[in-house]
Amino acid sequence: MDLTILYRGPLASCDYDCPYCPFAKRRDSPDQLRADRAALERFTAWVAGRTDDRLSVLFTPWGEGLTRSWYRRALTELSHLPQVARVAIQTNLSCRVDWLKAADPAKVALWCTYHPGQTPYDRFLAKCRELEGGGVRFSVGVVGFPDHLDQARRLRADLPGQVYLWVNAAEGRGYSDEEAAEWTALDPLFPFSRHPHSSAGLPCRTGESVISVDGEGRVRRCHFVPAELGNLYDGSYREALRPRPCPLTTCDCHIGYVHLETLPLYDVFAGGVLERIPAAPPTGPMSLPFPVVR
Repeated sequence: MDLTILYRGPLASCDYDCPYCPFAKRRDSPDQLRADRAALERFTAWVAGRTDDRLSVLFTPWGEGLTRSWYRRALTELSHLPQVARVAIQTNLSCRVDWLKAADPAKVALWCTYHPGQTPYDRFLAKCRELEGGGVRFSVGVVGFPDHLDQARRLRADLPGQVYLWVNAAEGRGYSDEEAAEWTALDPLFPFSRHPHSSAGLPCRTGESVISVDGEGRVRRCHFVPAELGNLYDGSYREALRPRPCPLTTCDCHIGYVHLETLPLYDVFAGGVLERIPAAPPTGPMSLPFPVVR
């Protein structure tokens, strides 16, 4: 079985205090951290035992995972397993990156977000250059707030041309055509993020070849549909895997709509869906194949 797993354990603490994030400067208690570590170690042990499957794993913690040693260790260990095709994590890149020298650069990847005002620009850029020098696959992005635009332009100019700079539309924010054009000049794929996508009844890979798993092993089709398909650790989820349409009206998050079969994003990101790296650098804005919700 080829299976992509989006793992989100109980970790909810972050070292940044971004005003647009509900988990900013949140601290987990020692007990909560121990529980998160135990849940992650249980999950990585399960992956290590699935020698008959081909697995890809994206860690999508609510908080910042790479400041915790157990996430760094998990990515390193999973990258060396023959049944793991790719292992990636969403991160603010606040941690050191030298630990990646012990990981397999052919399999490990980072989905990095730059948060202006939370870290010095030069420090963030230096880490990106260290990743590039170490042969680590990574993408870099920003949230599309007006006061982030100049920093995003600076980042695009300073990053190597082959490094994809993505832009996420700010949640709940509308963009005029002029504003959208400015962001699209930086990220030709921004039109996919600008508006929520109509998804009700449309075919989606989640629940068939993509699943979401929490710290207790509960399996759902994705992070945004609460219905459970079974449990990872007793194997009950496997009988539930099948093609199924999206039950929601809209999908407005990249880690959700990237799996819609009606969008061309699996072709756009071929070989880099988890880490959000296009198969080839996008050179111009892409038109959407069907209407979006406005």
